[in-house]
Amino acid sequence: MTIFQELKRRGLIAQVSHEKELEELLDKEQVKFYIGFDATADSLHIGGLLQLITMKRFQLAGHYPLALLGTATTLIGDPTGKTDLRKMLTPEQIAHNAECFKEQMSRFIEFGDGKAEIVRNGDWFADIKYLEFLRDVGRHFSVNKMLTAECFRSRFEGKGLSFLEFNYMLLQSYDFLHLYKTKNVKLQLGGDDQWSNILAGADLVRRVEQGEAFAMTFTLLLTSDGKKMGKTEKGALWLSKDKCSVYDFFQYFRNVDDADVINLMKLMTFIPIEEIEELEKTLSGAEFNAAKERLAHEMTAMVHGKDEADKAREAARSVFGAGGVDDNMPTVTVEESEIGILDLLVSAGLCGSKREARTAVEQNAVSIDREKVSDVNAIIKISDFVVVQKGKKNFVKAVRG
Repeated sequence: MTIFQELKRRGLIAQVSHEKELEELLDKEQVKFYIGFDATADSLHIGGLLQLITMKRFQLAGHYPLALLGTATTLIGDPTGKTDLRKMLTPEQIAHNAECFKEQMSRFIEFGDGKAEIVRNGDWFADIKYLEFLRDVGRHFSVNKMLTAECFRSRFEGKGLSFLEFNYMLLQSYDFLHLYKTKNVKLQLGGDDQWSNILAGADLVRRVEQGEAFAMTFTLLLTSDGKKMGKTEKGALWLSKDKCSVYDFFQYFRNVDDADVINLMKLMTFIPIEEIEELEKTLSGAEFNAAKERLAHEMTAMVHGKDEADKAREAARSVFGAGGVDDNMPTVTVEESEIGILDLLVSAGLCGSKREARTAVEQNAVSIDREKVSDVNAIIKISDFVVVQKGKKNFVKAVRG
């Protein structure tokens, strides 16, 4: 089975340009390809994880990945999916974020001579002169056509699109042209929300160099009811355990809906597709719990290592199975021996504000050591520790400091 066939079988491919030619090219030679990552934070999240996993699939199939760190494009900001202008970061912040990305990427991609490499578009944009860029690159773009792209149209019809952001498509397209000319890169990959930008890059290469250039986008991570995956009560599902604990990362996948388990296995794991398809035929009832636990363990081991995944699994089994406490469950330190329930919920990170905490208590969604708390003025005594629970799936051990 070729890499193209496997991607299709797993449901990973959303859109592709010159499909037949690309499939043949991937089958007959090593293809250099890249994915761009704008360094907007100091950690990648679940969307970036899908990109890294797909890069790894290509690498295992014998192709050559380039991870492009957007040290220049991050200064501009991609308007795709945003209702307002992105927060402007300093070059120093972007450089720091890029280094964090590099460390996370190295857990998935084997970098080195003849294997893969990391490039930064700040290295080539730093020396480009604006008037020359407009003359040599801008003349290939139609404003009318650009405004039909979803990434621009939604903003243009809403709060408006800044001229700064309007340049983003040109910059991203030039990345492809530069990499084609300097490194013989022929394929750009990315999420399907980037289709317009990626296709524009491939078109630019074909216009300027009359060369082979291809665009491919992946299926977006959506739940079965069409909602975007990766959002938790505490925010985005980050790959850094400093921003999302290993336990919370494990629990996210352990608690996905039954309808999403098989799809996530196909998109996000290296479980053989034949095995997943067989499981899809028979999976029912209580078997979903075992499948979810396997999914969670596979994902956590991939990001944080097998030992951490084992600990998270045992913690979850202890808390949810026997109703006990495990050393590996999320823990916060509380200085007071007595604390109000609303303050405790906020301190434990289970609620973002006292108002949210009050609502949770009033909705009978809060327990201390498995006992429901219905009084918003309740004072919780902590001699050693208590287990704070919000809803069915959110537990934190509050330890006396």
